[in-house]
Amino acid sequence: MLAETICSAVSTAGLGIAAIAAYRKRFLSAARIAAYALVPLGLVMTGAVAWIADTAFSPVAWAGFGVLGLAWLLLLSTRAVERRRAGRAGAAVAEAAPRAAAPGAPAPPRAVTGKPRAAEPAGDDFSDIEAILKKHGI
Repeated sequence: MLAETICSAVSTAGLGIAAIAAYRKRFLSAARIAAYALVPLGLVMTGAVAWIADTAFSPVAWAGFGVLGLAWLLLLSTRAVERRRAGRAGAAVAEAAPRAAAPGAPAPPRAVTGKPRAAEPAGDDFSDIEAILKKHGI
């Protein structure tokens, strides 16, 4: 009951400020202030304020939030363990491949890690860049 009264008072005060802004010929500001002022009144009329008040003071609701937090932590930790295991498995395959190759055999293909391979540097061949800079007078 107290929350509904406070929201109604905030809406009334906001509508009063909007009326003052409209009186001063600031209609865009007045409309924006009126829109913000009507939000608390709409929340009271839909029952959202009562639901929030019931949730905020309910031990069962807080226990539910705790259970949701625990589930979230479990999901994150299992994903982290999966990523760590996948990284170790990829490293083990990459290390074992050169050891298993015979001295005259061609090297086996690299394991796909998901990262794009960096372009190999072409040495000090910056002639293309120099031509562009000269073209622009730099």
